[in-house]
Amino acid sequence: MNALSTLYDVDYSSWAAKTAELLRQRRFSELDLDHLLEELDDMGKSQRHELVSRLRILLAHLLKWQYQYRQLSERWAEYEGKRWRNTLIEQRLALGYLLEEYPGLKGKIGEAITKAYPQAVELAARESELPVKTFPVSCPYSQAQILNPDFYPDVN
Repeated sequence: MNALSTLYDVDYSSWAAKTAELLRQRRFSELDLDHLLEELDDMGKSQRHELVSRLRILLAHLLKWQYQYRQLSERWAEYEGKRWRNTLIEQRLALGYLLEEYPGLKGKIGEAITKAYPQAVELAARESELPVKTFPVSCPYSQAQILNPDFYPDVN
């Protein structure tokens, strides 16, 4: 174990700064490669997790908009509609920012939708108290619709 590896366990911020400095100076032989690789792997996982998480919430609200909105009384529909619209706006803005900051995630959106959709159905079913079978088995929205800030599904 070298000094940089020990620093990782004692002072992560100093380890990160020293690692960046060594990389800039191209002093590769002095790097703590094991921890550096671990951190890079975790960064990618964290970004993909956030992508799936945001899509889960967005898709659940699109489903509730489409399948529950009409069942609510007029007063509740107005309240829930505003709340759901705000969540859709927030999640789409957050997704846009995430994709702007990490453009490599753009190629992962389809896979993330596939992972997020069953979770979104479960979330929408629990929150709306509608049976899971109410919702389509596969995602009924295209990637373009999901990310489109002006898309709201037709109410069933």
